[in-house]
Amino acid sequence: MASKGVVGFVGLSDLSLEIAASLLRSGYKVQAFEEFHLQKCEPLLDEFFKQGGLRCASAVEAGKDVVALVVYLSNADQIDEVIFGNEGASKDKYETAYFVDAYVAKGTSEVLDGKIMITSSGSSDAIAKAQPVLSAMCEKLYIFEGEVGAGSKINMVNELLEGIHFVASMEAISLGSKAGIHPLIVHDIISNAAGNSWVFKNQVPQLLKGTTKKQYLNTCAQKLVTILDQAKSVNFPLPLLAVAHQQLIHGSSIVGYDEDASLLKACERVFGVNISDAVNAETYKPEDLAIQTTASSNSVNRIGFIGLGAMGFGMASHLLNSNFSVIGYDVYKPTLTRFANIGGSIGNTPADVSKDVDVLVIMVTNEAQAENALYGDSGAVSALPSGASIILSSTVSPSFVSQLERRLQSEGKNLKLVDAPVSGGVKRASMGTLTIMASGADENLKSAGAVLSALSEKLYIIKGGCGAGSVVKMVNQLLAGVHIVSAAEAMAFGARLGLNTRILFDVITNSRGTSWMFENRVPHMLDNDYTPYSALDIFVKDLGIVSRECSSRRVPLYISTVAHQLFILGSAGGWGRQDDAGVVKVYEKITGVKVEGKIPLLKKEAVLNSLPSEWPVDPISDIQKLNQNNSKTLVVLDDDPTGTQTVHDIEVLTEWSVESLVEQFRKVPKCFFILTNSRALSSEKEADAASSVLGEMDAWIICPFFLQGGRYTIGDIHYVADSDKLVPAGDTEFAKDAAFGYKSSNLREWVEEKTVGRVRASSVASISIQLLRKGGPNAVCVHLCSLPKGSTCIVNAASERDMAVFAAGMIKAKLKGKRFLCRTAASFVSSRVGIVSKAPILPKDLGINKERNGGLIVVGSYVPKTTKQVEEIKQQSDQSLRSIEVSVAKVAMGSTEERTDEIARAAEMADIFLRRITIKPRYILAKGGITSSDIATKALEAKCAKIVGQAMAGVPLWQLGPESRHPGVPYIVFPAEEEQSPAILQIHPGALKQGGIPLVSCCIAAAEQARVPIVVHFDHGTSKEDLVEVLELGLDSIMVDGSHLSFKDNVSYTKFISFLAHAKGMLVEAELGRLSGTEDDLTVEDYEARLTDVNQAQEFIDETGIDSLAVCIGNVHGKYPASGPNLRLDLLKDLHALCSSKGVFLVLHGASGLSKELIKECIELGVRKFNVNTEVRKAYVDSLGSPKKDLVHVMAAAKDAMKAVIAEKMHLFGSAGKA
Repeated sequence: MASKGVVGFVGLSDLSLEIAASLLRSGYKVQAFEEFHLQKCEPLLDEFFKQGGLRCASAVEAGKDVVALVVYLSNADQIDEVIFGNEGASKDKYETAYFVDAYVAKGTSEVLDGKIMITSSGSSDAIAKAQPVLSAMCEKLYIFEGEVGAGSKINMVNELLEGIHFVASMEAISLGSKAGIHPLIVHDIISNAAGNSWVFKNQVPQLLKGTTKKQYLNTCAQKLVTILDQAKSVNFPLPLLAVAHQQLIHGSSIVGYDEDASLLKACERVFGVNISDAVNAETYKPEDLAIQTTASSNSVNRIGFIGLGAMGFGMASHLLNSNFSVIGYDVYKPTLTRFANIGGSIGNTPADVSKDVDVLVIMVTNEAQAENALYGDSGAVSALPSGASIILSSTVSPSFVSQLERRLQSEGKNLKLVDAPVSGGVKRASMGTLTIMASGADENLKSAGAVLSALSEKLYIIKGGCGAGSVVKMVNQLLAGVHIVSAAEAMAFGARLGLNTRILFDVITNSRGTSWMFENRVPHMLDNDYTPYSALDIFVKDLGIVSRECSSRRVPLYISTVAHQLFILGSAGGWGRQDDAGVVKVYEKITGVKVEGKIPLLKKEAVLNSLPSEWPVDPISDIQKLNQNNSKTLVVLDDDPTGTQTVHDIEVLTEWSVESLVEQFRKVPKCFFILTNSRALSSEKEADAASSVLGEMDAWIICPFFLQGGRYTIGDIHYVADSDKLVPAGDTEFAKDAAFGYKSSNLREWVEEKTVGRVRASSVASISIQLLRKGGPNAVCVHLCSLPKGSTCIVNAASERDMAVFAAGMIKAKLKGKRFLCRTAASFVSSRVGIVSKAPILPKDLGINKERNGGLIVVGSYVPKTTKQVEEIKQQSDQSLRSIEVSVAKVAMGSTEERTDEIARAAEMADIFLRRITIKPRYILAKGGITSSDIATKALEAKCAKIVGQAMAGVPLWQLGPESRHPGVPYIVFPAEEEQSPAILQIHPGALKQGGIPLVSCCIAAAEQARVPIVVHFDHGTSKEDLVEVLELGLDSIMVDGSHLSFKDNVSYTKFISFLAHAKGMLVEAELGRLSGTEDDLTVEDYEARLTDVNQAQEFIDETGIDSLAVCIGNVHGKYPASGPNLRLDLLKDLHALCSSKGVFLVLHGASGLSKELIKECIELGVRKFNVNTEVRKAYVDSLGSPKKDLVHVMAAAKDAMKAVIAEKMHLFGSAGKA
């Protein structure tokens, strides 16, 4: 391998020698200077020299003629001396020197365990120069462009989390021990539950052994002092960290100067709990007890179920599916109807569902509801038969469970209580894969064992009597709650430090500061998506239980109590019903930071140039040889015909009867495709279907790289090229597909999203570009062979060579007996088969260049962009063009019956039309995946086709088989574009006057049936009477227009309506300033117009509580003067600064006629809603000028004209593809 240059090294240690060795393996020469020789490094030094490293006599020599100088020292004075001293590296003058900082650490996640990762920062020029070297130094590189110091800041955030997690772990173990649960059992259960963290899993065992000494407290406390000082300097509160710091100081002071004192002893003194005796008590395995209990459990025929909320409904429905007879009750009647619809029986009271049952399950929100269900009016206890079992699965306090058991025993009915809190979420509830921590008398557990087993994947039987299960759940919730708040505190602090929060999250998940809740909840914060998977108020309740129990048991839990107060603060702020990750809003509101972090757009050329050089040897010839020596055939299951975009001279089966498959295998091809048309299946179901036939694989491979489609995977993030930019896939129109959409651009998170949490992001392996380009096929083979069975692995790739290297490595792994199932884009197939690309197919290549027959084009896309393409074809063609049109209005906006009928009509017409063609078409082109599949299989009756090549890059061209209606005809499969956009249906006062309530009802119905998010909005409400009437019509938002009033009256008017609207959950827009021009028959003269005043705007927002503000910065309603618009962008900038600090959105009316450049500037300056009215109305009126045969045609033409304007504006405003 040719040398890539020389890298100088100053300062050697175990870690830096690993880095130097990595550079040598990557083709760099390394010369190193170590002033203070370390005896322990001798073996590594010997290995370093054996690999070709050179020892230098001075820092100057180490820095001579290098492409990069790595200084690995911790002392600031030493660094200064090495670089700038008399014998420093800078003595050898460089023409231009670039500086970056690089924080080096070893990863702790499953993916990066023990591997080197580097966090680097510096100017864009410096990063661009250093990135190839940095990439060669590590397995994972994180880049922060800007000021240096990002590495030390991230280290502070990580140590913040470590400190909080350590103190929380001590509190959890102390509370569990005091409540009588063996500490090792607490550790083993929670290490596999939502309360887990790296610290809890890895440091608690050492703590319990007594091997960790007091010095740890002092070291940790000193680190936290540094972080607290930094937070003070940036004026940022860290309440959890401050309490953790005080706890560490307290522990250190208690053991005094006894340096040999164990950390366990300090912990016992701080919390007043004898943990040592608890550790030395006899232990047992809760899982084994569960197996024994369920093996001898009683049969259960009839189950009563109280509480059919999100979790309860999933549990009850799973019991139904497990062939139990279930009768359910819930206070919410629609839920009862829903339960009855899936086959459950229902009762009208708790007593109704308790008659003649063997087991009664209670899954309500809190203790008060559980009490009412059992002992309230028509309570369950009065109706339960003697000897019945009660499973209490709600999260309640252990003391409540104990009191309830005594109360039930006093009933004299031999009622058997089982304490069985659950964990796992709604999805797992419906699948019967919950984690259940059950406790109670042996007889009680056996009577309920069949139900507990049916509901759980992990069942733990906890000794200690009824209430012990709730103790373990309480301890888990203590840790989970603290970890959510600590995640919020850490991410908000990182945002204040100026870090990219998206990258920060990625670093922490691979570091010691991670936790289950950090990895699960921070993505909600980054996406600013607080859809309540678990409401914030739940932790107000659960940590309230912790607070009461620690008080009654006299165990001081400071950090848990502060976390509880922060959840209460979040609830008081109005976020209680939002996702519990919304506690981050407490920090955001107080400090003004924003944790939300979008994956940034990247400069394509800069990113690709910054990657390491490609593997120097093209593996395609090796792949071809390996395939020739292998008699097996590669079968590609393709969900639509567009997957054949990169191959040629391969056959595709459009049906897969036994006969056709046998015939295909007889040909012994190296590869063939089977068109499955399985897009209706979810990715998870497709995987399950394949696995059910092929058996368990060693690994699932995820590889979406597709060069022709501009799709790259770099750093586990999937990008789509758009001109000179790389756009995160989750931000493109492809992610917004109504049926197949997704949120995550990071493929590890995508896997977790698509498997609904079954496969966690942290467990997903990946093959990096660094490994492909530095290690080649052999490194890929080693990596794949080392994966645990059943793994999921992502492949990063940025070139066809990367793809070929991976394919070669995978083939080698398969020859060693490994089995893989690959979910990939088209590029993988050609690399795996060893296909060399060829030039696009021309008409003359097929012998059709002289034919005069017509072609057939079938378009299966209804979006505006496709409509424009079709219209352009029509305009450029003569009268010989014939078309069949499907009514988008009926398909997209009509009733289910209308939609079905229209699709059936169009399909029948197309089928008949194709069958009537007797002249062989010159070609057939189908646009859209499912469209091309249906045309090939149903209309053309093709069973087999040959993939000749590509008509153009990424556009496959087939020749139809002899059995088809048109044998040999070229069939071009053109992928479809998607460009959906959310929108606002806006009703003006004049329109309301003309259309009345029926118009509003039509708009609301259209919004409800639309496949994209639609908001129905009432605009320019200048009349209090109109607005009060509108408030009752069910709209989503209103505009209060008091711009014609004095400032004082505008405030009063807006405040009044805002109060009424917010009470109904409606958003409120208001106008300050006044636009000139005409809209909806309302004219404002120029002399009446006035710009928005920033100072008035602040008072206006504070007084009225509005959600968005329509401003006047020189914009007008209607047409702008011939001289063009004159917008005060400086004023807009000031208004944006104000509104963003208040959480208010900016609105700009009068967007008709604004240039593309002005629109973009306005968006950059904070405008989030544009009103376009004049251009839309003009398009309607202009369309009337063209004569039409019928009124229906007039209406259709007018709608098409308006749609064209709207589609153009959606692209201009950037909302296309955001639905």
